[in-house]
Amino acid sequence: MNETEKVHCLIIGSGPAGYTAAIYASRANLKPVLYQGMQPGGQLTITTEVENYPGYANGVMGPQMMVDFEQQAQRMGADIRWGMATKVDFSSRPLKVEIDEEKWIEADSVIIATGASAKWLGLESEQRLNGHGVSACAVCDGFFFKGQEVAIVGAGDTACEEALYLSKLCSTVHMLVRRDEMRASKVMQARVLKTPNIKVYWNSETVEVLGENKVSGLKIRNTQTGAEQEIPLSAFFVAIGHQPNSALFNGILDMDDQGYLITQSDSSRTNVAGVFACGDVQDKIYRQAVTAAGSGCMAALDAERYLGALEGE
Repeated sequence: MNETEKVHCLIIGSGPAGYTAAIYASRANLKPVLYQGMQPGGQLTITTEVENYPGYANGVMGPQMMVDFEQQAQRMGADIRWGMATKVDFSSRPLKVEIDEEKWIEADSVIIATGASAKWLGLESEQRLNGHGVSACAVCDGFFFKGQEVAIVGAGDTACEEALYLSKLCSTVHMLVRRDEMRASKVMQARVLKTPNIKVYWNSETVEVLGENKVSGLKIRNTQTGAEQEIPLSAFFVAIGHQPNSALFNGILDMDDQGYLITQSDSSRTNVAGVFACGDVQDKIYRQAVTAAGSGCMAALDAERYLGALEGE
């Protein structure tokens, strides 16, 4: 080991969950050190306006909201740093986390808030127009396209849920399915297929998202005939899944078959004592900023109780 630092509470990740954990841990005098990770502020830094987070009466831009969270955590005394965790050793106490492959932190408790990343199709136009009509969250951004035509790509339960959500807001929802069937549960498929303003395109793939500064349409291709067509629309939602940022903990922490960290019921505790998980790295159901913040609060309270019991040993 090169350089080693000892801390009471280490937080890995900096979205709503990580920053909220830092606020609560600071107030509990745990003197938390937070490393922001690869994407400081998390997924909210790639969204535009957030209108569904309580307390922002007029809405707020996602990046600004994360600046507000960070500043509040700092005002409470959290030590917020650039850098990312590159290796962990949870085999003994204190817990050890390597930062940027160059220094080790020894921590009495670790809160994991590394989040998840949306899966994308990998198109240049999709990335260029991300935040300008391209979105990976219908619940977050569908409201901005009220009464307009939109498209969604995906074939699972989440894609169906988001298509149904959009159908209540938008005039028409064009739903692209790569194969001739969906992966979604039968009940979700039935709901989609009987919704009059959802138009399903079977055996269809996205060729390009059209538009210069904002989405104006979509070019799609039939995978069986090769025929291409353009659909004019205002927004394109990608619902092909999320990938939890949990690879660092493979073989160390319990996770499900999709890589989401498993926490004990009604708790943020993982299978390793002193290690807590919160936010989208352990939540594949709700995935909202407000639920992530709530679980960050839970993790800090759980860490405080754990450390209090340790000190009482």
